[in-house]
Amino acid sequence: MPLDRIRLPRLRERIMSPEEAASLFRDGMTVGMSGFTRAGDCKAVPFALAERAAREPLQITLMTGASLGNDIDKVLSEANAIARRIPFQSDPSLRRKINAGEVMFIDQHLSETVEQLRSGQIAPVDIAVVEASAITENGGIVPTTSVGNSASFAVLAKKIIVEINLKMPVELEGLHDIYIPTYRPHRLPIPLIAPEQRIGLPYIPVDPEKIVAIVITEKADSPSNVLPPDPETNAIAGHLNEFLYHEVKAGRLSPSLQPLQAGIGTIANAVLHGMLDSPFRDLKMYSEVLQDSTVELLDDGRLSFASASSITLSKATYERVLGQIERYKQRLVLRPQEISNHPEVIRRLGLITINTALECDLYGNVNSTHVGGTHMMNGIGGSGDFARNAHLSVFVTKSIAKDGAISSIVPMVSHTDHTEHDTDIIVTEHGLADLRGLAPRERARQIIDHCTDPLYRDALRDYFLRACRRGGQTPHLLEEAFSWHLRYAREGAMLARDGRVEPA
Repeated sequence: MPLDRIRLPRLRERIMSPEEAASLFRDGMTVGMSGFTRAGDCKAVPFALAERAAREPLQITLMTGASLGNDIDKVLSEANAIARRIPFQSDPSLRRKINAGEVMFIDQHLSETVEQLRSGQIAPVDIAVVEASAITENGGIVPTTSVGNSASFAVLAKKIIVEINLKMPVELEGLHDIYIPTYRPHRLPIPLIAPEQRIGLPYIPVDPEKIVAIVITEKADSPSNVLPPDPETNAIAGHLNEFLYHEVKAGRLSPSLQPLQAGIGTIANAVLHGMLDSPFRDLKMYSEVLQDSTVELLDDGRLSFASASSITLSKATYERVLGQIERYKQRLVLRPQEISNHPEVIRRLGLITINTALECDLYGNVNSTHVGGTHMMNGIGGSGDFARNAHLSVFVTKSIAKDGAISSIVPMVSHTDHTEHDTDIIVTEHGLADLRGLAPRERARQIIDHCTDPLYRDALRDYFLRACRRGGQTPHLLEEAFSWHLRYAREGAMLARDGRVEPA
């Protein structure tokens, strides 16, 4: 019964329809919605809000933890309900509006959004909309499959709308660890020294009088859309496992490695899946998202504990985990993303981070966000939080895309999200480049020899040698640096018809 989920009796009178809850929004408001990589997003109020926006002028600034599922971004953007979007998205319809300049997208490191809210650097949250499995006796909000920025949105917002999702098991309570840092400049250190440690509360502590509406829903999260491992991702995983094995033999890592982080998406998930074929045991994770590979490693016994901000799974794995959540939650914890992605904690724990690149250049600079240097794909997400502060910062990518029309290793990245200073290891299906302790010219040789596809290797080596003759600490031919991108934009392939890569 819905009333059993609302354990503070006086709040039960605030149950209303999604349409009634949507009437509380005003044009120009800043709205914080729960949801992180398709998990724990609200399932009813956003659609009622879109219906209202289709009838009357109504636009909001929409903040979330990360991307939303259930086509929420699509429906809101097509109703012209979104004026500004922060800090991450992955919806094709919204992406088109962003790249057309119709929606202002603020791409942020995921650890930074609530810091800017807390310090008043960006507009305050007028209404927070948070999915929950229950409301406690004192009015605390028990999240569902993600925490993301929900905790701080709820604490900082003027009003809160709670969606109680009956599809989510009540046994989710106890999975979460809600710790919210105090205000600067007198903030105490975050007292977290191990992934399995709990330092906060199992619910979001709010003033129950701020809860102005409760909406009852019964709908699952959108399933993950990652693809299964393929020969290329298996090869990438193999190269990384071999490298980590040698780090253990050299005494730089223990056989249980150090806590792992893996970014969202097919390649990172497949690389983590490759740990099933590794010699490593008693692994731990301190990440932002737990994917299918995490569950596989838990079931295999190789992974002893995992900490994150969200659980994003395929349909079958999702149903298995939620159906046995009492068993799984003994080895899982979900935290606010400002804790899961906090530079202080990442540096302290000494993470091995695995994130995906759109493209890398011959010196180790990485583009994670912009196609052709101009068109936003999804956003930087948490990759910068982790890469800058990692013990080992690994970027993975397939060496080519579009059946060889695009090389993922280029002379100069068309947009820089992660500089060469934050990149330790680059891995493609062809090999691994260990860039630690190398000068730019040494890095270039490693990347060309070990990571570049044979289709492009000679051309990249030719570019590098000619640039070296011109000189410089980081040699480039500026008149040619983007010629591969320019040819692709003009002809649909970085290779010329005769198979050469030459100045465009």
